[in-house]
Amino acid sequence: MPNLFLALASLNGFLAVALGAFAAHALRAQLTPELLNTFQTGVQYHMYHSLALFGVGMLSLQFPTANLPRIAGYLFMLGIILFSGSLYTLSLTGVRWLGAITPLGGIAFLAAWGCLFWFALNQR
Repeated sequence: MPNLFLALASLNGFLAVALGAFAAHALRAQLTPELLNTFQTGVQYHMYHSLALFGVGMLSLQFPTANLPRIAGYLFMLGIILFSGSLYTLSLTGVRWLGAITPLGGIAFLAAWGCLFWFALNQR
């Protein structure tokens, strides 16, 4: 299982950098400043949580039987898809109702961080 989270972290870090470069170079002239800012927010949270996935992968190497880091990893991945994915899609399509999905990704991020907090408190 740890290799899955390290692989997901690497893939998502790559995608965050690629999408950030895409926004800076190809989308700057195509999107309004507001939509470009929305896209960049998606990129920022994508990268932050790619690093969190990397941490989950490292924790999983250290604690291979622990469930909370694994749950956190899946929640981080879900958060990236829902939060960043909805912001990317909203920015590129202008479909405003997609903004209603974004908070679900935020809740997944919060739950993932909560799992890691609970895991940390229960270590001896």
